[in-house]
Amino acid sequence: MVVAIDGPAGTGKSTVAHQVAKDLGLVYLNSGSFYRALTLSAIEAGISPDDADAVLEHAKKQKLDYVNARLILNGVDVDDQLHQDKVDSAVSKVSSIVELRHLVNARMREIVQDLSIICEGRDMTTVVFPNAEHKFFLDASIDVQAKRRFDQGVSDLTLEEIKAAIIKRDEMDRKKAEGSLKKSADSFYIDTSDLTISQVCEIIESKINA
Repeated sequence: MVVAIDGPAGTGKSTVAHQVAKDLGLVYLNSGSFYRALTLSAIEAGISPDDADAVLEHAKKQKLDYVNARLILNGVDVDDQLHQDKVDSAVSKVSSIVELRHLVNARMREIVQDLSIICEGRDMTTVVFPNAEHKFFLDASIDVQAKRRFDQGVSDLTLEEIKAAIIKRDEMDRKKAEGSLKKSADSFYIDTSDLTISQVCEIIESKINA
């Protein structure tokens, strides 16, 4: 079984997917971790995110694994490094590279073979797992998105700077040539602005178990 969740940053996708995975005994897959790991790797190799050809060639040489809901890059657990500001500011450009998306999508499909999973990202329901048994689109107001990101305490930016960064990134994600942020016609829409994580999980789990 595949449960796919899409939506912009700060809507609770990761937290909700983690909890639903725990409640229902599913494997949690965070697609963003794959792009963030490749972004981090490119930055640390001195490659500009604007140099799509160089980023792609570098990405082809990287080995991505996913163990216990943590991203393993070339045998090293880098999960705790994936939400640095330098990665946040560059990941949308890296994930806009169409051939790189093909690489990541193929790797994710390979990893989840024969597993019951819950995955979240920007194009899980539309591109990566279009035949998922259950599809959801989580949304929230921009103020709520920014506040949630700020409260995570992983950014050195101010609340207003985070808000501006989210607006910019979501705009870029919606304009991607492939894998853009959009709601699939058959996704169940949930506005999480005024809902607790438990309430969102309850809605999703009731739909899955219906």
